[in-house]
Amino acid sequence: MAELRPYPFSSLIRRAFGELRSHQSVFQLPRAKFWSGPGDYDLSTTFAGHRLSSPLGPAAGPHTQMAQNIVLSWLAGSRFFELKTVQVKDDLTIPRPCIDMRTVGYNAEWSQELKLEESLEEYVKAAMLIRMLEESREIDLEPGATSCIWDMSVGYDLAGIQSPRVETFLGAMLDCRPIVDKLRQQIPAEFAAWRELDYPTQLSNTLTLSTFHGCPPEEIASIVEYLMRRWGIHCVVKFNPTLLGAHDLRTLLHEELGYHEIVVPDDAFLRDTPWDRAVEIMESLAAVADDLGLELGAKFTNTLIVENRTNYLPEEEAEVYLSGRPLHVLAMHVLRRFRRHFGLRFPISFSGGIDAANFPDAVALGIVPVTVCSDLLQTGGYGRIQSYYRELARRMKKAGARTREELILRAYDLSLPEGGHLDEAILANTENYVGRLSSDPRYHARRNSRPPRKIGSHLELFDCITCDKCLPVCPNDANFRLAHLPPRILRSRLQREKDRWILIEDGVIELDQKHQIANFADFCNECGNCDIFCPEDGGPFVLKPRFFGRVEDWEQFTDLDGFHLGGDDRTSWMVGRIDGRSYRLEIDSHELRFSGCDFDLRWKRDDPASATGTGPAEVDLTPAFLMDWLTNAVLDKGQPNYIQTLQGDPHA
Repeated sequence: MAELRPYPFSSLIRRAFGELRSHQSVFQLPRAKFWSGPGDYDLSTTFAGHRLSSPLGPAAGPHTQMAQNIVLSWLAGSRFFELKTVQVKDDLTIPRPCIDMRTVGYNAEWSQELKLEESLEEYVKAAMLIRMLEESREIDLEPGATSCIWDMSVGYDLAGIQSPRVETFLGAMLDCRPIVDKLRQQIPAEFAAWRELDYPTQLSNTLTLSTFHGCPPEEIASIVEYLMRRWGIHCVVKFNPTLLGAHDLRTLLHEELGYHEIVVPDDAFLRDTPWDRAVEIMESLAAVADDLGLELGAKFTNTLIVENRTNYLPEEEAEVYLSGRPLHVLAMHVLRRFRRHFGLRFPISFSGGIDAANFPDAVALGIVPVTVCSDLLQTGGYGRIQSYYRELARRMKKAGARTREELILRAYDLSLPEGGHLDEAILANTENYVGRLSSDPRYHARRNSRPPRKIGSHLELFDCITCDKCLPVCPNDANFRLAHLPPRILRSRLQREKDRWILIEDGVIELDQKHQIANFADFCNECGNCDIFCPEDGGPFVLKPRFFGRVEDWEQFTDLDGFHLGGDDRTSWMVGRIDGRSYRLEIDSHELRFSGCDFDLRWKRDDPASATGTGPAEVDLTPAFLMDWLTNAVLDKGQPNYIQTLQGDPHA
């Protein structure tokens, strides 16, 4: 299994702006999917004293780990970024695949896959690139549409959070000037004017504590108090759906929603914080927050721990984590219970099955922020955010509302008095919305049990059906199109005959489709989501041409077939591993040199019959022509990609 690798900041800038100018897209998201602002509506609000242009953004998870993920979220319309949860144990082995979105949503990943220092730099890269895009005026943005919040997420115990490395992370998020100054120097010469741009130097002073399943209540309280007292950070405590208790949760999940096959283990309720202790935690921490002049909030909810009955996620994972539509109902019931007890004493953020249809309801419940994960893993990926704003605008128009506050007052026609109190409306909306959720068929098992359609064919290295579904469903933007080149690759071999080589042609590989698909290994964590939505069997992340950004990784991961492309303005070279065998191809304008473990051959550029060199009695040249075709496809300027932009970058 390969590992995620950060991408050089210089190459990231060139890729973003080069693609924007040549193809009117950024990281394969077309300009038509960019969000310029709310138009006739005012969605602005505040969070911990900071202004937000919109309350919508990605939850801590696969969409907030890499710089390009965050930029894609921003382009699509996110303005709140709950960054991927980090912890001191940053050498975890995450099971693969780790995401199963065939029906409701399950996952087996729970923490960052980069080193702490890499995560920090990814977040700063994203903030700086977004600032460049704003300043460039090459993105259409309405006035007031640029206010964002970057929210930290850490876990999972006090000792880890007090460790020197996590403390360094927290300090740098509060003051990231050294990293900004370092990255300024990596801005390419053609963008030199932006080296002096005013970049944010306090990336975040808010934090959502990821209280992982089984975190003791005393530990939760100690962590938050430490964060507030030591760092002066506004904190949100993320609770688990098990706050409902075993009886109420299982009644909702099994009897009302019909998910009889989803089994929550008994000890999940014993490991997690119970309701009365959650109340005590919030009460004790509220006193600390008040004393320090900080804001304390609650988030509903984390995923739900369930038995692994997916038949897709690794069998050795006895327990996995439920998300999607059933979690939406459970999380909203926890929210209602919390508001019935505390009223609006604490601000609430939310994550759990948010999609275009229920996003306006979450806004009408006064939730800030509204974060999303599972829905962005569906077909269309980040581009789905556009439909969130369309549906919100439709609902606001129907209610005669122009602002977020007016929507809260008018969303459900509850006959509130004109000029009625916003607090009264939020509480009434909560009761109204949550009260009818479990009877809504869109959340029932029978409406969420059909997996994406498979057509019965098996995926191959080339010539899939090119539906392109695998491109946007990858949260890391790892899958990409190859340029369309002459649609044939020569099959041939050389036979040695005394002191010369004889070329024997065995036909051609015909490429019939409009384009080909490849995979950038540096961004692929083998989560499996592209496999879920690919109509063919096999998985693009497994079977499509895999490119490594670093030759060291190609050399390290010997169990993976794949390629690495290098070179300069005069000569290109590619190393490749095909069916476990390693090759090297060197290409210039005059000749090709092709070598392997037992041969070294060269021939004139378009005349393989001119081959000279050493080797066994017969050498298969098909890999050479395959690698030559791939080199030309990757370097073709007609289709931008991450490998292309790496060439010649001194920071790579």
